[in-house]
Order: sequence, then C-alpha cells, then structure tokens
Amino acid sequence: MDKRLLEVSDLCVEFGTRKRPVRVLDHVDFHLEPGEILGVVGESGCGKSMTSLAVLRLVPSPPGRIVKGSVRLEGVDLLGLSEARMQDVRGNDIAMIFQEPMTALNPVFTIGHQITETLIRHQKLDAPQARRRALELLESVYIPEPAKRLDQYPFELSGGMRQRAMIAMALACRPKVLIADEPTTALDVTVQAQIFDLLLELREKHGTSIILITHNMGAIAELADRVMVMYAGRKIEEGSVNRVLLEPMHPYTQGLLDCVLQVEHDPLKFSSRPLPEIPGVVPALDQLGRGCSFAPRCRHVMEKCRSERPPMLGAPGRGAACWLLEEGGAVRAAREESLA
Repeated sequence: MDKRLLEVSDLCVEFGTRKRPVRVLDHVDFHLEPGEILGVVGESGCGKSMTSLAVLRLVPSPPGRIVKGSVRLEGVDLLGLSEARMQDVRGNDIAMIFQEPMTALNPVFTIGHQITETLIRHQKLDAPQARRRALELLESVYIPEPAKRLDQYPFELSGGMRQRAMIAMALACRPKVLIADEPTTALDVTVQAQIFDLLLELREKHGTSIILITHNMGAIAELADRVMVMYAGRKIEEGSVNRVLLEPMHPYTQGLLDCVLQVEHDPLKFSSRPLPEIPGVVPALDQLGRGCSFAPRCRHVMEKCRSERPPMLGAPGRGAACWLLEEGGAVRAAREESLA
C-alpha cells in the first residue's frame, strides 16, 4: 500500500445545539497520497466545502463542532493538536484556495502585505526577503506586472488575477496539501483553463497533493486521479477517475454525468432534445429519513432504499453507497436505461 499523506477517517460534524444537533458530515472517509489530485464532486449543499473546513479545523464554532473522527497528516492527528500548533499547520503544511477570493482576501491590505505576512509568520523571513519571495510567487502564477500588483489592493485586480494571487498566497510556504475549493467560480472559460493548467504544473514541479472541490465533471475528468462523490453530507461513491466516469455505480453519479451538456453536430437534433436534469433538490439535512438520502430523487428507487441507509458496498477504494450493488447486474442495466 502506498504511504498516505492525508487520511480522514469517520469524520462527523454537527451544527446546532447539543439537544437538537444536525449532522452535516456523516462518517466521511477518504485519503490522499503524495502527488495525487483527489476530486470531490457534488451539488451545492452536499458537504464538499464543509469537509475542507473540517480538515483545517475551521468549522465555525458555535454553532458547528467536529464530534467524531480523525484527520491524520503524515500520521499526526490534527484534531488532537492545540490551536497554537494547528495555526502552524494551516498555510504551512495544508493551504486552501477559497471559493471567492474577494471575500477571502482582506480589502484593507495590499496583495504584497498579505503574502509577506504568511512568509514572515511561517518561514521566519525578514521583510525584504519576504517581499522578494512574494514577487517570485506572483511571477510563478503568471500575474502580469507582478511588481506593480504587490502594492495594489484586491479591488484593483480582476477576478482572474485575484484568484492567482490567492493561489500564490496558498503556495507561499510550499504546502504538502493544497485544497482548491471551486477555484474557478465566476471566471471565464479561458481563465478557468489557465487555473487548471497552473494546478497541474504545481503538482508536476513541486509534487503538491491537491484536493479539488468542484461541481464541474469536466474539470474532474481533466485533472483528477481519483474521485469522491458526496451527497447530503456523505460519501456515496469513490474510485479512480476513469472507473467512476465510465462505469458509475451510484444513480446520483449517473445523473451528474447525464447532465453534462453534449453538443452535437446536428443543430436540429440538438435543439429538439430536452436538457437532462436530476429531479428535485438536495434535502435539508435536518429532514433526512431512515433510508437513502437520494431515494426521493432516484429513478431506480426500491422499497429497501426508503427504509434502510446503504453502507459503502464494493471493493476497497472502489464502491458506492447504493443497494443496487446487491442486485448483481442492476447497476449496469440502470446505466444503460439512463442513457437510452
């Protein structure tokens, strides 16, 4: 077995009072190996971003709290560290690119100040050294006129440049793990492609392990080595990117793939076909029933799905939380039916 850089086991997060808790992450397990890109995919509200916040121990408390599990980085359980020690880990060993750079960057400090602050705090550089390193970082993420950008404020930068500045800040201490939470939200497709190329370059040059959180199945296909699909706070499917995209086991994963827009050469044929969708919405986490949380939206639902919650079924590293897996060829038949 390859040595695991990050291993998350049985992670549970609750919000609300202790008398009326709501489980927002329910027994989440995953791992990350050195130099690997793990894609975490699902609709909004499925628990993707909350998982990343739990790994960094940034769950807002109150009302949230981690009630169970472990997060081990190179064998050290981060949940057992003191807050002072955890502050050394954040930014230094694990860094995060947040979903919206305009709210993550401090509007009253320059880009250079925010990057050098990290370098002085974690790398013990003096001010001139930190500024030179900050300039190198902005150059490494291909920001135009990097010396000028050091003295500018976030509002003076375009969305693409702000995102690159956030990536530069996240990479300042050359972290072992980089968490990219929807790193291309609200960016045009050209800038999206540039950001994805940059992430691949980071992995190739520095061996950075990346957790890529997204709802974009195209980004998963292009970048990820393995995939974890989440729904209603649970992991419902995992496997290598090729296996999951070509042979999905869970109807929810099938639905996500079916919703990827396929543009055909025949415009008349394309315009006459209705856009596919997964009916319904992700359920409120305080209203989940006893059975599978996806059952109300699933076209293959069985009576057992409504009364019993399925565990992860299948081989280690390749499985899904779906009772269809107990039905032999039912999964393949369900997939063929969905494509018909």
